[in-house]
Amino acid sequence: MNRRVTRLAGAALLVLALGSGLSLAVAEEPPSSQPEETPPVPPAPPRLAEGPDYEHCLAMLADDPTGAYAFADAWDATGGGAPALHCRALAQIALGDPQAGAELLEKAVATSQAPAASRAAVLGEAVQAWLMADDPARGYDAASKALTLSPDDPDLLIDRSITAATMERYMDAIDDLDHALALDPERVDALVFRAAAWRNESRLPRAREDIDRAIALDPDNPEALLERGIERKLAGDTAGAREDWDRAKTLAADTATADLAEQNLALLDAGPVSR
Repeated sequence: MNRRVTRLAGAALLVLALGSGLSLAVAEEPPSSQPEETPPVPPAPPRLAEGPDYEHCLAMLADDPTGAYAFADAWDATGGGAPALHCRALAQIALGDPQAGAELLEKAVATSQAPAASRAAVLGEAVQAWLMADDPARGYDAASKALTLSPDDPDLLIDRSITAATMERYMDAIDDLDHALALDPERVDALVFRAAAWRNESRLPRAREDIDRAIALDPDNPEALLERGIERKLAGDTAGAREDWDRAKTLAADTATADLAEQNLALLDAGPVSR
């Protein structure tokens, strides 16, 4: 469950319907036909402990999640504790049950004596799993618990902002993104998400300020170009929107972002629709 992938899904969730006869396409999660967009297990999961059984179980996740689940289940039955629960949770997510996985991740943290930063990171995995399970409210709660353990973690702040925005609590999302950007002013993803949140609050000058800054930092960021295209369309700059969506589609070929750009271009070509 790659953290960047989840944030891209969150970005798509922020792309809501526009007025002026154009409704932008929204992909709530990357299409299953694109495996590079849906790895359910991070390349280096956080650890709640150390030991060969833990490392063996985590190493199985990418290629054999069924085997990892069986190993973790047997290990848990013989006293594996929080590490066994952690591995079993990640296996359940990889096998397509993010809700059960999220619940187990929270249980693993509750039973762990690991350092606060490690427990916060595992709760961050739970946030992403709750988003995959289409339960942003529980994701928000998990992020809040994580932030009590690691209050100045930009990744966790951005994770919580995505859950808030998914529930249309845009000002709450902006508060968390303000904090994240105070800690790391050059986080392009935070700037893109804040631009989308400002746009959904109908604060287009603020949105444009953030998206212009994001693109200045990373001119070839596909998600930033996707968002700027939306803002340009709202401002009546159809040619500019087309340019940004074409560029996003090229840069992010075979991803959910490219799918959104392509669908929005098709809607642009179709012209206004009657309501």
